Amino acid sequence: MDGEIIQKKPDRYDGRIIIDARVAHFDEQMFTPEYWRERNCVSGTAGGRGQVLFVDNGHEQWVLRHYHRGGAMTLPLKDRYFWAGAERTRSMMEWRLLAELYAQGLPVPQPVAARYVRDGVFYRADLLTKRIPGTRALSEIAAERLPGVDEWRAIGACIRRLHDEGVYHADLNAHNILLGDQYDQIYVVDFDRGRRRPGSRWKIRNLRRLNRSLHKIGVSLSTPEFEEIQWPSLLQGYGSQA
Repeated sequence: MDGEIIQKKPDRYDGRIIIDARVAHFDEQMFTPEYWRERNCVSGTAGGRGQVLFVDNGHEQWVLRHYHRGGAMTLPLKDRYFWAGAERTRSMMEWRLLAELYAQGLPVPQPVAARYVRDGVFYRADLLTKRIPGTRALSEIAAERLPGVDEWRAIGACIRRLHDEGVYHADLNAHNILLGDQYDQIYVVDFDRGRRRPGSRWKIRNLRRLNRSLHKIGVSLSTPEFEEIQWPSLLQGYGSQA
């Protein structure tokens, strides 16, 4: 994989940048929202704290994500993480996992670039990936209509592909599953804290987390058929890949 990346150690601060070698031109300022806003290249946002931008680099759409904490540590530390070594930073770990999965042809976004900026015992991090064209989040679609049985089966099959490769997604929810124009075009995004894991117990917990996410956004309240037909269809698609 090292032959496919460019690594830079900036002179101005303690940190590292990693870039896909297929990217023809890259400016470090592309990690900042200001770079894109000054050029009127922001096409949308996502995330409760506005940490995700959809940007247009003139040739393709990218997704810029600045890593933010969640839960009880959000207020005191915000976007700072404890330093434990360069290869254990959130951005480097996610970039390398995505690069590996994308090279295998798995349904994940292609990584573009990642960086961390160290500040003593803390660091901050950013990640750029290619936006998957023609897709929308399952949560967004479910707010308008319930996916059909074939779509639920395809979602289950997509998750099974990743699980068969031992890929653990730390936050498998309705916001991180993307559906394309065709019913079987399913992708999974946001692999922060994701990794390869042995065993199988975590796979059941992954599916339960997704089920809770769907309940949380009210999918199960839209129709009494969800638990009787739609969720079983997802499980059927998941099992069909065994």
